[in-house]
Amino acid sequence: MASVAYVRVSSADQNEARQIDALQKYNIDKWFTEKVSGKNMDDRKQLQDLLDWVREGDTVYVHDFSRLARSTKDLLAITERLSEKQVHLVSLKENLDTSTATGKLMLTMIAAINEFERQNLLERQAEGIALAKARGVYKGRKRINVKDFGSYFSRYMHREISKSGIAKDLGISRPTVDRLINEYAKNTEKKQQ
Repeated sequence: MASVAYVRVSSADQNEARQIDALQKYNIDKWFTEKVSGKNMDDRKQLQDLLDWVREGDTVYVHDFSRLARSTKDLLAITERLSEKQVHLVSLKENLDTSTATGKLMLTMIAAINEFERQNLLERQAEGIALAKARGVYKGRKRINVKDFGSYFSRYMHREISKSGIAKDLGISRPTVDRLINEYAKNTEKKQQ
C-alpha cells in the first residue's frame, strides 16, 4: 500500500513548492508532478500515469481538488476510476478522505449536486428550445449529409474502417456516423425491394 501524491501547477512560472511542503508529512512513496493546465484531463500525462500506476489499497494525496480537476464532472470521473481500483483519495484543503464514511458521504453529495445541476441545465435548455420553436426562430442543428457516403458504408461493412475512423475522416461525431449508416442501410434496402 503506497502513499502517492499528485501535484499540479498551471504554468511553468508557477511554483509547486507550497503543495509539496503540505504533502511532505504523509510519507509519500511516489510523486506525480506536472506543470500543465487542468482544463483537459486527457492532456495531463502525469495524471494518466498516476491513474495507471496506483493499485488496491493505495492512497492518493492532493493539496486541493482544483489541482486534480477543473470541474465537478472531471473530479467525479477521477474519483470513480480510483474507487474502481479500490484506491483512496485524500484532499488536504477540503479535509476529505474517501476511506472514511464521512468522505464517501461528501463525495456522494458532490455527485448528487452535479447531477442536479446537469438536470437543471437540460431542463432550461429544453424550455429555451420550446420557446424559440413557438416564436419560429429555432431551426435546430443543420443536418449533416455526406456526398458519396456509399464508399464509407462499403468500407465499414467490409471491416476496413471503424465508425470512429469514419467520424475522424469526415470531422463529424460518432452519433452522426450511426445515423448516416442507418439511413444509408435503409435507403439501400428500399432500392432493392
